[in-house]
Amino acid sequence: MSKDLEGQNTDTFSLAQYWEIFLRRRWYFLLPLLLGWLAVWAISWILPSVYRSGTLILVEQPTVPEQYVVPNVTGNLQDRLQSITQQILSRTRLLHIIETQNLYKKERQRLTADSLVERMRDDIEIELVRSADRERLTAFNIYYSSLDPLVAQQVTSELTNFFITENLEVRQQQSEDTTKFLESQLEEARKTLTEQEQKIREFKDRHVGDLPGQLQSNLQILGGMQSQLQTEEDALNRAKQQNVYLESLLGQNRSLQKPSKAGDGVTLGFPALNQELNRLKGQLADLTSHYTEKHPDVRRLKQQIARTERMKAQLAAEAKAKSSVSQTDDGVAIAPPDDQDVGQGSPIPELESQLKVNRIEISNREHALEELKAKVNDYQGRLNRAPIREQELTDLSRGYDQSMANYNELLKKKNGSELATSLELRQQGEHFRVLDPPSLPIKPFSPDRLKLCGVGMIVGLLLGALVTTGAEFLDDRLYSEKQIKELISTTVMSEIPIIVTREEQQVQRKIAWLQWTAAILLLGTILAGSAFSYFRG
Repeated sequence: MSKDLEGQNTDTFSLAQYWEIFLRRRWYFLLPLLLGWLAVWAISWILPSVYRSGTLILVEQPTVPEQYVVPNVTGNLQDRLQSITQQILSRTRLLHIIETQNLYKKERQRLTADSLVERMRDDIEIELVRSADRERLTAFNIYYSSLDPLVAQQVTSELTNFFITENLEVRQQQSEDTTKFLESQLEEARKTLTEQEQKIREFKDRHVGDLPGQLQSNLQILGGMQSQLQTEEDALNRAKQQNVYLESLLGQNRSLQKPSKAGDGVTLGFPALNQELNRLKGQLADLTSHYTEKHPDVRRLKQQIARTERMKAQLAAEAKAKSSVSQTDDGVAIAPPDDQDVGQGSPIPELESQLKVNRIEISNREHALEELKAKVNDYQGRLNRAPIREQELTDLSRGYDQSMANYNELLKKKNGSELATSLELRQQGEHFRVLDPPSLPIKPFSPDRLKLCGVGMIVGLLLGALVTTGAEFLDDRLYSEKQIKELISTTVMSEIPIIVTREEQQVQRKIAWLQWTAAILLLGTILAGSAFSYFRG
């Protein structure tokens, strides 16, 4: 019959049919439910309790605004945190923590050091906390799991100290390294700048007077020298004219030493003196129209005029004295004796002295004129070389300006880096601060016994449904008129009801009460176990 039932075309079961099956197979469902839940619940309490301690570390920004002190540690915080994490989770650090905290006592007897390190790494968890826009890291959590809640708290506290200390050391080291690097670059820039300054200094020393900045002064000096050259040439010409005048005057005075008789009785030499006086007075009139009375040339001409007038007066006096000499009957003048001192009262020595001084003056002025011409040529050469020197100095100055700009930029960066380093040393830069100290766990973090209770319920339900379904398919009895009609094609005319006595009804009611009581106790046991796992798990 069971094969016939399996082969028949069954319709979809209704909820009423499921409820009938549940009532008929309730113990096939409830007992596996209890056993499945009880097995999982027992396993949850057999597993060791793992306690997890955690702390929240806040990433605080620098206390001094960046517009005043720009940090010189600008790396990505997440990258730096990963680097710090790798350092803290290194084999040496973790073995040190395992030894100091006496962790994994039982495991140390059968596991190697590397295995213990891996075990501890698995027990450590770091969780990042980001801002609302998910772009900035604002904080992070550190968790450590252990069988002992106090040990979990102590290890978490030590890991927290490691993170805070390591972050400060890393930032300070990076800041100091940045400052040292800038100092070394600044020293190299200072050496380069000194070399450029030395080159410019040597260039200026080699080309004193040829520099572009001295162009205006060279032009002024050249103009002054050209004026001085013209003055010297004029003075030389006057000295030469004076030389000619003195030589002619000296020759006239020497010719006057011998008396001569003129047809009209006038001594020779006066016309030349008068002509020279007229020439000197004409020069004086010309100079006074341009210069003052204190000008050296005006004063010198006045001295020459006075000297010439004295000579004229002296010659006139000598001629008058000679005219009084006794004359013969035929009117011929008698010459003075030869041994008479002809030089007595004569201007010849003075003229010779003046002529000597004049010649020395001419020599000196010619020498000075040559020196002035050489200087004028030198300054003209300086002016001609000025464009070349300007280009050379521009090339040197360009390198110097670049070195100076580089030096100033590095100096600015170095000073800013020193401020940032001072900020880091005072722990006023970006740093970690413990917001929540490591907690002392009261309930175990793992296993989650309440969750396992739910898993046990699911396992019990699946197991009960599986057992109930199996029992229903293995049972070949018929429980409804529909099943009979599906099995037999003939029409059912009537059915015989079950005849139950009063005693049997009482027994059935007791059994039903017992069964419902047992079912309630079973469900109560599951609820009580779940509540116990919730409050004590």
